[in-house]
Amino acid sequence: MSDSMEPKPDASVKHSATVPASTVDEPLLELKLDAAEVTLLGTAHVSRASVAKVRELLEATPGRYAAVAVELCQSRYQALMEPDALAQLDLFAVIRDKRAHMVAANLALSAYQQRLAEQIGIDPGAEQREAIRQAQRLGVPVLLIDRDLGITLKRAARNLGFFQRLNLFVGLLAGLLSRDQVTEQDIESLKQGDVLETAFSEFAENRQDLFQPLITERDTFMAARLREEITQHGYACVLAVIGAGHCKGVAQALRAPAPQPPAEQIASLQALPPASALWRVLPWLVVAVILGMFAYGFTRGPGVGWDLVWDWVLINGGLSATGAALAGAHPLTVLGAFCAAPLTSLNPTIGAGMVAGGIELFLRRPRVGDFQHLRAAVGHWSGWWKNRVARLLLVFIFSTLGSALGTYIAGFHLMARLFGTN
Repeated sequence: MSDSMEPKPDASVKHSATVPASTVDEPLLELKLDAAEVTLLGTAHVSRASVAKVRELLEATPGRYAAVAVELCQSRYQALMEPDALAQLDLFAVIRDKRAHMVAANLALSAYQQRLAEQIGIDPGAEQREAIRQAQRLGVPVLLIDRDLGITLKRAARNLGFFQRLNLFVGLLAGLLSRDQVTEQDIESLKQGDVLETAFSEFAENRQDLFQPLITERDTFMAARLREEITQHGYACVLAVIGAGHCKGVAQALRAPAPQPPAEQIASLQALPPASALWRVLPWLVVAVILGMFAYGFTRGPGVGWDLVWDWVLINGGLSATGAALAGAHPLTVLGAFCAAPLTSLNPTIGAGMVAGGIELFLRRPRVGDFQHLRAAVGHWSGWWKNRVARLLLVFIFSTLGSALGTYIAGFHLMARLFGTN
């Protein structure tokens, strides 16, 4: 396949005339790329009809497709097809690598999917599962063409400031964990997009900095992945089962001349933008300011200096310990968060959440049943506190947030004591 080839508008995209008539009401486009053909089947992620259409299309044309592509990344594929994989989660590595936020976001999305399943009687992504099963039955490869969820979320977060990220994270978790009925508007959105887009819809509306990584980049990424697979393996005909809302963007990206080889385009869309110089320097600048205030306080007298130190310990440690307590941590974990936060806040390479999470993991190591029932547990607010795995994630997140808030609150308090008017 030539990456620079632009198919003729009349011939490159058309409604298929070889598929069952009942599937034509779904977005169904055929793109001719040199000797290869790509069929884009737009589906609704919460529709039994879409599941039936995927099955019907693959059963009606056996042998036609050399591969089936699905709108999944490796982690989402594993979650969809191997729900017991959570039992293999290395919690120590999650804490050490500061991935607790990402794991919690994945679980929150699962909880949202569970609410949908309870309300409308079908799991989001059922049509993707059906496409995979049909491909396995036919003995053809399954191509995972969506970008990794973690990379998408990180690229979206890099477009936001600290407080915007905090608002986004808290609001996302609150919305996903709410036990309110899923609205008709949410369901209609899911018929055009996917769970990830719907979950961010409140924040992404009229926000190009979120729309770009969540939707536009993923359209381009999926098109590049299709080009790459066809180029490498020479598939004559590929069926791509994607959300109806992605059809237009993916088709446009496939019609247009490729700006660079697929592998290079994929690499650029997977790269995480480097943090700005300000974000790299800011934590150390805060440390320098705090230590400078301590030093200045001691020059005014030992009593003043020690008062500043104790205020720092009480505010920073107290807020981190409060966060751990709100997460239902063991009393020794709460004490550990209190002791660690004032010190870790002066060392940007380690966080209070890592210490608190490590202590909680040591004191309350999750049982096999906690992993087995994790997805069901996080579908309810109380489950996050009752399940040891979920609670461990909350301990990490809440103690981290408490320490972060404590750093700034205590810092301004110290300034007020040193330089405020009497």
